[in-house]
Amino acid sequence: MCRSIKTLRPPVLPEEATEEEIRAAALQYVRKVSGFRAPAAHNKEVFDRAVDVIAQATADLLDGLEVRGQGRQLAQEAV
Repeated sequence: MCRSIKTLRPPVLPEEATEEEIRAAALQYVRKVSGFRAPAAHNKEVFDRAVDVIAQATADLLDGLEVRGQGRQLAQEAV
């Protein structure tokens, strides 16, 4: 697992992940899987497309997740 990729959902993050955080995680994932920090010119298009697709899939995932028990945790913190 990429150590620089962090959990992008509450309660780990206090708020929803930003587009920048999602894109940074997607970029780290593509770098790890491809083995390239930066792609060569002939691979740039496919590299960038992979980052875009993974960032969108990540945003869709985060939008669709239902985090249960968060209400109880927030209620306990308010006491």
